[in-house]
Amino acid sequence: MHTIIHPTTPPHRSRTAAISQQSEYRQPNYDCREHPDAVKLTVYVPGVNPSSIAIEVRGPDLVVTARKPHVVRVNWQALHLENAQRDYRLCLRLGRELDYPTLHAEFHNGVLSLTLPKRQPVGPAPRLRAVA
Repeated sequence: MHTIIHPTTPPHRSRTAAISQQSEYRQPNYDCREHPDAVKLTVYVPGVNPSSIAIEVRGPDLVVTARKPHVVRVNWQALHLENAQRDYRLCLRLGRELDYPTLHAEFHNGVLSLTLPKRQPVGPAPRLRAVA
């Protein structure tokens, strides 16, 4: 019995454009831990200079882009290293309860550490009434 598998992308969209856009970056390994007062995010980006790291906030999303230096050697030969030389991009939806403008970032030996403090409540906590 034959099975027909239909493509998941609509026919009006180019498949090569979607593939090339996805393959431009690769997702780095990361660790995200929630603490009572902050969220700590550790992103592993080996081979990246600290000056080439960009941290953006888009609403509830945090986007970390880290670009590797691309060096063309004199004796260059194609060794299929394209995947290892791709830049890193990590997109995480962390929510709106974090205080993004006060985030703290450190970079040491290919490890980017981000500390995102949680927002403090704006007013006094609502009191509960005892109803008998």
